[in-house]
Amino acid sequence: MGLFDRFRDRPRRSRPGRDTARTGSTTVRASDGADAQHLLQFVTSRRGVEGFVEPRTAVSDVTLLLVAHDGEWTRRRVPSVKWAHAFANKHRVPSYDAAVVGVPQRMRDYNRRRKLQGEL
Repeated sequence: MGLFDRFRDRPRRSRPGRDTARTGSTTVRASDGADAQHLLQFVTSRRGVEGFVEPRTAVSDVTLLLVAHDGEWTRRRVPSVKWAHAFANKHRVPSYDAAVVGVPQRMRDYNRRRKLQGEL
């Protein structure tokens, strides 16, 4: 008999608040009007903006990453992937699935510049 064999076939006890942690699922804050307003403000105040729709993960809901021409960026939760693409289309911003194309190099360059300047 192995060291952990006696635990293998035991029925699991349900403990309040622990089921979520055991399954790996989490409760995340839903998007709200402030998120949509922030995205709209970013799109209208910068040029060359592109949108990157990021899928739901274990720790975050669906997000829309907006990246301006110089690499400045913002990320906010959105209600759905469909909503994110519709928002981008409505504001004439090209949108991509971030899981497919990744994030643009200019965003990484922007973060590197800010770090070197001591802003991050």
